[in-house]
Amino acid sequence: MNIVTAASLNVASASEPAQDLWQQSLRDAIRSPEELCDILQLPAEYCAAAKRASTQFNLFVPREYLAKIPPGQPEHPLLKQVLPLAEEELTVAGFSRDPVGDREALITSGLLQKYASRALLVVTGVCAVHCRYCFRRYYPYDSVPKGEENWKPVLEKIAEDPTIDEVILSGGDPWMLVDSRLQSLTDQIAQIPHVRRLRIHTRLPVMIPSRVTDTLLRSLTGTRLTPFVVVHINHPLEIDTQVVVALNKLIDSGAVVLNQAVLLRGVNDSVDTLESLCRDLVNLRVTPYYIHQLDRVEGSGHFEVSDTCAMEIISELRSRLPGYAVPRLVRERPGGANKEVLA
Repeated sequence: MNIVTAASLNVASASEPAQDLWQQSLRDAIRSPEELCDILQLPAEYCAAAKRASTQFNLFVPREYLAKIPPGQPEHPLLKQVLPLAEEELTVAGFSRDPVGDREALITSGLLQKYASRALLVVTGVCAVHCRYCFRRYYPYDSVPKGEENWKPVLEKIAEDPTIDEVILSGGDPWMLVDSRLQSLTDQIAQIPHVRRLRIHTRLPVMIPSRVTDTLLRSLTGTRLTPFVVVHINHPLEIDTQVVVALNKLIDSGAVVLNQAVLLRGVNDSVDTLESLCRDLVNLRVTPYYIHQLDRVEGSGHFEVSDTCAMEIISELRSRLPGYAVPRLVRERPGGANKEVLA
């Protein structure tokens, strides 16, 4: 079992990465199915399928993540999350381009409100990886406000509603913004008196761990807002030394760090895999918060796991793990007042 601890990796001695290292990683990321297949020595038929499927949703994966995947293993659980497959071209009943009702929840450009007391800002359409099951792969990111002036109407909307006490930054990935823009945005949110908490949903600490710099941490913890960071780790093999360093820095900065995973067929739909993941997370002081049933976005039907199987997995996890290490199994339903808790 892949049990990782901060102490075993001696993270305290890790050196501070250069401020622009993460941006260089983005520039060096793999965008070509041919290059990915060549690096990982995949059979020709996978490359042909990847080329076709990526015309609908581009391939994008950092080399740091690709380095965790052994060559010649097309069924590897990490590769399945980023490699376009022929199954993405299939039409599956019940799958759509807006599976969670984002458009219905749109209050104004870039601002969504689905649940009481919380508002979500889609701050960018850019991400550090194109996960093949991404529920926002068809989101109209061209409509997201760009530039500081264009965010004023959105922040004014939040300021007008005293019931909102938490603002969520999402995307894309909000940490794709440079630190100066993040700092400006969080400072403005902190000026709204009734907002108490700032929540960031991000995959960057897993994809490009060097993104967690001291200046990023200052933008996260440098205001009166209580910071929550929700990371997205689906499999224990995603957690390597540098990911541990990044998570440790976030937690030591004072942020509350939670993990949301998506249950994916052929990736993490086994009790042993999820037990290992949950143990690794709590050993690193990260709370296993949610396991999401797949958001039924067009092109992702091959990842779906039945509710029966999902609930059996959670039941078995409860028999193996302490309660605090067992995530809730949830589904998001369009128009719902809250996430549906399945188990």
